[in-house]
Amino acid sequence: MNRTKGFSLIELLIVVAIILIIAAMAIPNLLRARIAANEASAANSIRKISTAEVAYSTTYPTIGYALQLSHLGGTLPCTPAATSACILDSVLSSGTKEGYQFVAVGVPTGGASSNTAYTAGSAPVSYNVSGVRNFCMITDGVLRSLNPAGPGTPPANNVATCQAYPTAQ
Repeated sequence: MNRTKGFSLIELLIVVAIILIIAAMAIPNLLRARIAANEASAANSIRKISTAEVAYSTTYPTIGYALQLSHLGGTLPCTPAATSACILDSVLSSGTKEGYQFVAVGVPTGGASSNTAYTAGSAPVSYNVSGVRNFCMITDGVLRSLNPAGPGTPPANNVATCQAYPTAQ
């Protein structure tokens, strides 16, 4: 019996099958890890927006909180103004980052002339691909999250909607 050096076709197919089985087990975990990373980034971005809103209201007390998210950022080179405060980076203030869309809205309350409340909200751009939870924060500074039943839930853009979310854990 003359056997040449090397692997037979059956041996190579067995190795390929084992690699495919391992990949089939690893890919779902990789996708879940990516979703978890995007959600952590979204929660952190909501905190940054909240901090920027406080800084904005201190800098522009006659306006109060920023009317919209884009007012917190600005393009480089950035010159601070009420409509481009240069507090947030241009990526986040554009409204989309790490697979999430963001909004921030300042509103007057109790007949005030300035914006005395704000809502910062986020939602995944592609549900179950970039994330599965929505996040929001209002003037009280409490991070809230909602795990909607499916796609299409927009970011919270008012105080009442955000208050309906449970506290994030």
